[in-house]
Amino acid sequence: MSVLARSVGNAFRNKVRTAAVVAVLAVAIGLALAMLVANQAVTGKVAELNASVGTVLTVNPAGGQGFEGGGEPLTSAQAATAAAVPNVSSVVGTKALRLRNAAEITAEAASGRTAQGGPGGQSATTVTTSLTAAVDAGTLGNRNQATSGTSGNGTTQAAPAFSLPVTATGIGAEVDSTGKALQLTQGTGLGDYTAASTGALLGTTLAEKNGLSVGSTFTIQDQTFTVKGLFDAGTAFGNNALYVTLPTAQTLAALPDELSTMIVTVNSMENVDAAKTALQAALGSDKADVTQGQRNLQTAVSSLDSVKNISFIAFVAALGTAGLIILLIMVMLVRERRREIGVLKAIGAPNRTIGLQFVLEALVLVALGSVVGAAVASFASGGIASALISSSSTTTAATGQRGGPGGFPGGQGGPFGGASQLLTSVTASASPGVIAAGIAAVFGVAIIGALVPALLTARIRPIEVLRGE
Repeated sequence: MSVLARSVGNAFRNKVRTAAVVAVLAVAIGLALAMLVANQAVTGKVAELNASVGTVLTVNPAGGQGFEGGGEPLTSAQAATAAAVPNVSSVVGTKALRLRNAAEITAEAASGRTAQGGPGGQSATTVTTSLTAAVDAGTLGNRNQATSGTSGNGTTQAAPAFSLPVTATGIGAEVDSTGKALQLTQGTGLGDYTAASTGALLGTTLAEKNGLSVGSTFTIQDQTFTVKGLFDAGTAFGNNALYVTLPTAQTLAALPDELSTMIVTVNSMENVDAAKTALQAALGSDKADVTQGQRNLQTAVSSLDSVKNISFIAFVAALGTAGLIILLIMVMLVRERRREIGVLKAIGAPNRTIGLQFVLEALVLVALGSVVGAAVASFASGGIASALISSSSTTTAATGQRGGPGGFPGGQGGPFGGASQLLTSVTASASPGVIAAGIAAVFGVAIIGALVPALLTARIRPIEVLRGE
């Protein structure tokens, strides 16, 4: 009988014990593979963020953010100046608007209620639209917009309910706040973003609220616009928004040369700090504030790095556990089969043949455990990855939601996400390559674990074993 056939037969000699060993190994191997999948997914996400968002700088008017703060507006001339800074590969200007439903404005005026332009009391150009906001003001919105009034007899009148505006953003290129291409769920983009257009991109909830779909029309300032595409920002506020081309937004605001913010992309991460310094000097610290992309990106990447380290440590621990299980099982088998080993050595079987038999037996058990473990990892890796990042996601989301109320791409509250979405967007999938690499590591540890008891066979002397019989 060959060594391989003998090893396979020995592996199933005690079926109950074999089933128990395979079950324990499957848990350890499945956990190890799931952690490896999570580690690879997070590593890929970190690389993606460092390669894209990490090279984006945001320029806002000095002292201002969104519709809050002071400062002078940015201009197209400043965009040209920014584009000439060394290592800057592109500059995308944006213009933010607030759209109010015309009927709601009329009703509020009749009731003596006027909009104050948002938190902080900053005024904003009111642009009318046929759209109804997809988000209700609620307690917080009405509290922020509340005005007190007094009737003729001196009694205080409660302020009527206030409707939230729709965030509209004019963009000069098909990119989101991270400098990457817009991700649409339906329809197409707007084509030439540097030219006036009657096309628009709507948030999914805004479109649903108004019964619109791709191809539907609505009005802004009595001008008819066509829905070209829909996007899903992942938040209620982000989806209460729309995009038009930059010249269109400037025309609607009657401010043809004004920009709300600029998205500056640097040619590489190594040049970001130098470009940021040069950009601030070129624009002037009294004219513009330059920040590195999303301000909470560093927190998001740091959280992802922590998850990556934890998942790797857990992978190593699970791998070590599988090796320890193999070691203990094989030590037990060697002790149980001392008489069998003694007989084999007495009839001339070399130590390497006997040791190989035990190694192959261990690999048979590991192979069975790996099959079950790979199936477990395929189903559990996504849930385990989500559990690992949930606390980090909650922390980062709380930070990311403190962005400017303008909600345009340069701010953290933009409709195309924020660092609060970066962690939750990590997708762990058990790819064949990752599973194969993990199983190879498991087999390597199993061989090491099986070699130790296999070497113990050299210490068994046939004469001592036979004398004891």
